Amino acid sequence: MTTTEAPPAAELSTRRERVGWYFYDWANSAFYTTVVTVFLGPYLTSIAENAAGCGGDISCAGRAVHLFGLAVAPGSLFPYTVSLSVFLTVFVLPVVGAIADRSARKKELMAGFAYAGAGATIGLVFLTGDRYLLGAGLFLLANIAFGASVVVYYSFLPQIAGPDERDSVSSIGWAIGYLGGGLLLALNVVAVLFKGALGMDTAEVARWSIVSAGVWWAGFTTIPLRRLRNRPPAAGAARGSVFTDGFKQLWHTLRGLRAYPITLFFLIAYLIYNDGVQTVIALASVYGTKELLLPDDVLVPTILMVQFLAFFGAMGMGWLAKRIGAWKTVLISLVAWIGLIGAAYLLPARQTIPFILLGGGIGVVLGGTQALSRSLFSQLIPPGREGEYFGLYEISDKGTSWLGPLLFGIAYGATGSYRAAIVSLLVFFVVGFVALLAVPMRRGIQRAGNTPPRLL
Repeated sequence: MTTTEAPPAAELSTRRERVGWYFYDWANSAFYTTVVTVFLGPYLTSIAENAAGCGGDISCAGRAVHLFGLAVAPGSLFPYTVSLSVFLTVFVLPVVGAIADRSARKKELMAGFAYAGAGATIGLVFLTGDRYLLGAGLFLLANIAFGASVVVYYSFLPQIAGPDERDSVSSIGWAIGYLGGGLLLALNVVAVLFKGALGMDTAEVARWSIVSAGVWWAGFTTIPLRRLRNRPPAAGAARGSVFTDGFKQLWHTLRGLRAYPITLFFLIAYLIYNDGVQTVIALASVYGTKELLLPDDVLVPTILMVQFLAFFGAMGMGWLAKRIGAWKTVLISLVAWIGLIGAAYLLPARQTIPFILLGGGIGVVLGGTQALSRSLFSQLIPPGREGEYFGLYEISDKGTSWLGPLLFGIAYGATGSYRAAIVSLLVFFVVGFVALLAVPMRRGIQRAGNTPPRLL
């Protein structure tokens, strides 16, 4: 008896296509590492201070710039812009995912968002003088486009890797992303160190470092675009406009989550422990500076070290997942996070070596926790709905990372101690561990209509 059914899409992928997929992690990580994490915040703040007529030896107390008619302290402009972009992505990303599931040109959709984000980043070359509104607007566009491109990128994962290969493929992609982001950041740090020889001041180096991330993002995006293949939409072609169909499907997705309670429960568990991860990443430098009293020449090399160790950590945890399963490996990583938070609380001030060792531990578990969580969630998505579900996943990654900083701020405000603030983050890892432990992964994968991997 013959059959006319096509083989599963995952069986049709090639090594060439997978390597192309890995390179989008390499391409976009430069934006998050160089622009968001290191350079744009201080640089945009200095532009806002210039517009407010302060900075340097002049106090900014009581001075403000205006954003959408609101008076904003110069030092608050960047975090407020980040918060606004996060708020907007809550509405944008699930719709983008639903559109991707109904488009036969998913690769071109990813390209549009990637080049829009990279173009906005390159446009920050004009962020000089007092053009703080230009900087805020371009960053807003770039950050939203970044999130949208990542949603479409993630939706390729179930199409290029089967259930037993997905942990490895996701881990390699995440590891390569850390390597790419770390490499460009290292080059930019070298430029800062040799700014005199380059004939530039720190602000100029920061501006061109930001631009370099946009060029890197756009340039390396050509590799996945040449190697990834479009496939017929598994969710079915759009019945009308792909955009209006995407909006309609978002509503059905939110209503339909009731049919996949285990998928929803995993998403909640991920939301909790990933909020702890994101808060540690965001506030480690504050803790190192304010509580441990460490200088920048210790903090910046440690950040670089974390980037490169995260490459090896993601690869190592991917190797472990092959032997014991991704679910168990993520649970082990959360136990490690609990130990690292406890170690951070006990670190002595003004001691370089303990801080570097702590950074090394964070680097080892960081990449693997994120990569394997991505592959686990991909197993829980109903076939043909990868984009819309990864849209919700990306919201839980970026859209709720205010919870950790909020608790950190409350704890510091109540105690006046950064040590009490950092130890408060234990709640995210402990509760996240318990919640993930309670997720019946195999049953959830089967309920979603997928074949469970051999090991979980």
